[in-house]
Amino acid sequence: MAAESTQIAGSEFTNPNLEVLFSEEQIAARIRELGAEITRDYAGKDLVLVSVLKGSCIFLADLMRVIDLQLTIDFMSISSYKDQMRSTGDVEILKDLSNPIRGKHVLVVEDIIDTGLTLSRLLDILGSRGAESIKLATFLDKPEPRIKKELSIDYTGFVVPNKFVVGYGLDAAGRYRNLPFIAIVKDPSAA
Repeated sequence: MAAESTQIAGSEFTNPNLEVLFSEEQIAARIRELGAEITRDYAGKDLVLVSVLKGSCIFLADLMRVIDLQLTIDFMSISSYKDQMRSTGDVEILKDLSNPIRGKHVLVVEDIIDTGLTLSRLLDILGSRGAESIKLATFLDKPEPRIKKELSIDYTGFVVPNKFVVGYGLDAAGRYRNLPFIAIVKDPSAA
């Protein structure tokens, strides 16, 4: 029993430095709603979901399973964080698409949008590749620090306050991606 208590006390899921913002159940319900909306909007279209790695992979996996359409997926990785907790402002393409998007309807699937700088650069890149349309789905929208105010978000899971959030694919220097919920990090220096 003592070993069990020790294991639970050290659990990431019950970490005292985390305050749950959205539960696993709230997330699942919202993703079902988004999937139904995307299914209606893209009926009869050649849809490609483009996941922005690494954070959006969990959102992509859950979202694509509730979109009742033929679709394909592809991946890009663009970094501006460099294992930091704040964007460096420098954008680096780490992985490009594997397949052309010319003539297709692209839905970029992102984990969180805050300043919008990295995503604006990604949308510029994709816009030059001849897609029929490019829209944006984000799991979390953090509008307060937005620099790119003109950034149009077509599908939003949740709006979050200007706090450091983790879980459900979002990390703090690689940690917390596995949390089944979204949490605010109470003390980012201890993350």
